[in-house]
Amino acid sequence: MRWIHAAGRGLLVLVVVLTGYVAAGAQAGEPSEGGRGPLTLATAGDLTGYLGPLLEGWNRTHPGEKVTLVELPDSADETQAQMVTDLRDGDRSRFDVLNIDVNWTPEFAAAGWIRPLPRDRFPLKTFLQPVVDTATYDGQLYAVPYVTNAGLLLYRKDVLAKEGVEPPRTWAELERYAKTIAPKHGLDGYAGQFLPYEGLTVNAAEAVYSAGGSILGDEGERVTVDSAAAREGIGFLARGVREGWIAREALTYKEEESKQAFQDGRLLFLRNWPYAYVGASAPGSKVAGKVGAVPLPGPDGPGTSVLGGSNLAVSAHTRHPDSAARLIAYLTSERVQRQVLTRGALPPVRAGLYEDPALIRRFPYLPTLRTSVLAAEPRPKSPRYDQVSLVVQAVVHDAMAGHQTPAAAVRRLARELALISRR
Repeated sequence: MRWIHAAGRGLLVLVVVLTGYVAAGAQAGEPSEGGRGPLTLATAGDLTGYLGPLLEGWNRTHPGEKVTLVELPDSADETQAQMVTDLRDGDRSRFDVLNIDVNWTPEFAAAGWIRPLPRDRFPLKTFLQPVVDTATYDGQLYAVPYVTNAGLLLYRKDVLAKEGVEPPRTWAELERYAKTIAPKHGLDGYAGQFLPYEGLTVNAAEAVYSAGGSILGDEGERVTVDSAAAREGIGFLARGVREGWIAREALTYKEEESKQAFQDGRLLFLRNWPYAYVGASAPGSKVAGKVGAVPLPGPDGPGTSVLGGSNLAVSAHTRHPDSAARLIAYLTSERVQRQVLTRGALPPVRAGLYEDPALIRRFPYLPTLRTSVLAAEPRPKSPRYDQVSLVVQAVVHDAMAGHQTPAAAVRRLARELALISRR
């Protein structure tokens, strides 16, 4: 399942749409007694093929509420655009349930596209607590966390072992190893997701947060990016390209391109989501058995990841709200969350799964991921998040490409974000 966001691999966009299935005397598209009826689930791209078998379990036990799987575009930006276009149709909207990127919750809630949900219907206390905040807006629960995510630093443990060094904990160590060790082994030094799309917003926010800065405050009403910390964070990324320890090719990378470069044996270090660890460690990967993962480094120690993932929300226009809520409860149950990890390689929201010895043996990055999730920060909250993200992408990419200095980029970012916040 691909998240190309935001999110990055954290986004699994699910949309439940009305179908022509007929059950219990109610045709799809017509309200049924108790708000129940058939559903269609659309996804942004099920790369691991886990979701179909998972939904078969629901369909066997819910014959009057069958779910049909439909795939939407891979890109989070394109998927969001399709969702927004459909939801603006009001009662003509096809959508019942949306599995939205964690940062779309404020926008969708403020626009009235999704329903508030009762907290007591879902086991929120069993979830990793930082993910619950991503599902709220203005003090109200508008979604239920489904998949979480945090960025990790993947590294070639065989190469670092030959050089007798530990994985980097600071930016200075990362830069030094990327400059000196990588070329000795015919590798590029470091890469992330630096194409101007949602992934670059994530990478830029992590750099700013790791330096102690922020981008927006008060749920988008206050611009806070004009700071020394933001200049340091964006400067770190721009300096990498200028000095060559970030290859210019990385300015074209999304999640998949950067993952492929790492598992093809072309990178010493990679910032990506946990799914990239799974792919790089799988049979057929050129670096299988040679991959390590640690929290992202920062200026003086461990850095700060952006909290990724997706939340399940119920459309304001659904004809089957009870079925939609029941499906969400099913997808966030402990048994299904375990399959989300074991079949889909996607990080679950259930806290207890991160302490399961059998799962840790199979997915050794889980303790590191748990630490990163608990310390992660959300992307800037704003009801106009799509506009905020576009500005961040454009400005930071210009800085990394050398079109303007980091200081000038931060001033420009502050000006353009201020214009958005006043709209």
